[in-house]
Amino acid sequence: MPTIHFHVQTKLAPAVVMAGLTDFGASRSEVWPNVDRENFKLHASGQGWAEVTEGSSIAGGVWERERYTWNEATGTVAVETLESNTWGEGSRWDYRLVPVAGGTRIDVTAVRNPHSVKARLIAFGLSIFGPAILRGQMAQALARISASNAGR
Repeated sequence: MPTIHFHVQTKLAPAVVMAGLTDFGASRSEVWPNVDRENFKLHASGQGWAEVTEGSSIAGGVWERERYTWNEATGTVAVETLESNTWGEGSRWDYRLVPVAGGTRIDVTAVRNPHSVKARLIAFGLSIFGPAILRGQMAQALARISASNAGR
């Protein structure tokens, strides 16, 4: 059961980062490297929450149905795994957006509870390479969010 912690700093304001984390529109798969268009579905959403299925075709296909909850005032986003072909009960992501001079520091914690042999292999890899891979994916998404906001 790997628990992965990392942080990323960006010049984007906390409100822009929050908007990028909680934008469940058609462009989500273009922003987030680990979300394929064919594996993304918004099931329902409301003020401060959304239920979605997200996934990727990597590693033979990994998907999760998740419940996002967020609070702009506290700068937090929690993502709870409801169902998955890979991750079990208690799996989640937590994001904390901390304003810093000239931008935002994003503190991320991911808990991955594997429930299959394939998942255990992925979890083993994440325990070794996870912080670097996930930090890189987050930096890539932030760069795409920044580029899409530059034209506004």
